[in-house]
Amino acid sequence: MSEYIPSTSGWVADQVELYERTNGAEGVTLRETGLPCIIVTNTGNKTGAIRKTPLMRVADGGNYVLVASRGGAPTHPVWYHNLRANPDVQIRDVDLVHNMRVREVTDSTERSRLWEIAVEAFPPYSDYQAKTNRTIPVFIAEPV
Repeated sequence: MSEYIPSTSGWVADQVELYERTNGAEGVTLRETGLPCIIVTNTGNKTGAIRKTPLMRVADGGNYVLVASRGGAPTHPVWYHNLRANPDVQIRDVDLVHNMRVREVTDSTERSRLWEIAVEAFPPYSDYQAKTNRTIPVFIAEPV
């Protein structure tokens, strides 16, 4: 079993700790958005360590849509590279933990459909895409 290394971003580490410590009774909304989030547990692509990231909860049936927006920054978030290298993840949705496998969505029709679902769940994704030159990656997490 690999070691868990909390995020160096204080709010991320705090969010994960609160969410997990209370088994989803607290910390289930992402910061000031008030919107539901999930915790994605993945393996670091360089360290091999366990990493945990709170992301917006975007559901598509029994699957989850993971949007690598990084707020519209010019580069992908670190977890994007982790998922590309190690697609097996755990997703905590309140008090339920699911073993899942992710894949980056490259088919334009599927990506458009999932992007619409993501923007409906979290409208700022449209603004994030508008302010960056990169196409924001979309992953689908499916049960193993």
